[in-house]
Amino acid sequence: MKALFIVIVITVFLAGCQTTKPMYEYEDYAESFYSLKKEGGDEAAKQWQTSLESIIEKSKVKAVRVPPGVYANLGYIHLKANNSAGAISFFEQEKQIYPEAAKFMDNLIQKAKARG
Repeated sequence: MKALFIVIVITVFLAGCQTTKPMYEYEDYAESFYSLKKEGGDEAAKQWQTSLESIIEKSKVKAVRVPPGVYANLGYIHLKANNSAGAISFFEQEKQIYPEAAKFMDNLIQKAKARG
């Protein structure tokens, strides 16, 4: 009986140690966003955009979903740069991956269309 208990404990322990594939690839999302807010300016904004684009590329390579908000943030960057078509494209991608954000993305799409 004691041996069975030990086997069960070891099995549970080893099952808990399994590594799982991450759901998202965040890369340096938090650090680059913090830098943008702390420093501001065009250089930090460019680094933020580059970081977001890199997250998308690495997510594709690792075959994981792009984290929530990444496409929306890129869309907002394009909207600020008066690139309404680019903004709408990113907002649509965010809406497609995360349908729960559809209402918010539809609102941003309408604003982008009004600007463009």
